[in-house]
Amino acid sequence: MLLSQERLRATRVLIVGDSMLDRYWFGSVDRISPEAPVPVVRIGREELRAGGAANVALNARALGAQVTLLGLVGDDEPARQLAGLMEKVGVASRMRTHPSFQTIVKLRVIGRAQQLIRLDFENHPEPQALRELLDDFEAALPQHDVVIFSDYGKGSLGHVDEMIRRARAASIPCFVDPKGGDYSPYAGATAITPNRAELQAVVGFWPSEAELHRRAKRLREQLALHALVLTRSEEGMSVFDDAGVLDVPAQAREVFDVTGAGDTVIATLGTLVGAGLPLREAVPLANRAGGIVVGKFGTASASWDELMALEGPAT
Repeated sequence: MLLSQERLRATRVLIVGDSMLDRYWFGSVDRISPEAPVPVVRIGREELRAGGAANVALNARALGAQVTLLGLVGDDEPARQLAGLMEKVGVASRMRTHPSFQTIVKLRVIGRAQQLIRLDFENHPEPQALRELLDDFEAALPQHDVVIFSDYGKGSLGHVDEMIRRARAASIPCFVDPKGGDYSPYAGATAITPNRAELQAVVGFWPSEAELHRRAKRLREQLALHALVLTRSEEGMSVFDDAGVLDVPAQAREVFDVTGAGDTVIATLGTLVGAGLPLREAVPLANRAGGIVVGKFGTASASWDELMALEGPAT
């Protein structure tokens, strides 16, 4: 099926989930601290990037889609910085500010092109904030063609089961990047996109491909999923749906940083399906997009032009 950039630009994507600010401190390492056996990093510059659901929004926007971001932030400077990043790329940010919530921040200290430590700043949202977010979702849903849920286990998707039910009632496809050992809240989704470790946490270790196929089919039936899309790193991706199994091999690329690759995969997959591309045709492009971003540093995105510039059948 042919998919034009014009169709992509008309596609309205709603991203819901755990948004965060990725803060990078870059510096030089010349000595070990006399206080403890740790390197002393002389910070030279800071960089701010969108993380979590905000990075998913960034990736969907990089494809040219119209993107709305829903989630929770605090009344703090990281929230304002995150809003600025979204405004800069044209994402409609409808983040709900709640005074008891702290905007999620991941601070990474980089020395000699290596991550030395990561510091996380976060707290759990209160029930009232989650109810308000559900109201925001219900109001925004009719104006969109597809919903992507980005679950990082930080608490913003406390009502994801109800959100999926409402999307399904409106015949709007919804995709979930899952987290945790219980996938029952994602029942009824169009597709979920776990990686190997995430899926094993739910269905257990599979000793063979045949056993993986059986367990994936059982999970799909239990959750009433249209498809289960398994990301398998160097082994590519596998789709489990009513038609059977589709294996998409990874494209050989130098891996520099895997941060945010899952964000890129689900953003690409959801956006392309929202634009009208069949899921089985969208998966190879999502796989290709993931291969692009692992060759970049930190949270990154893959544009439509980058996807089409790579060798392989254009869609």
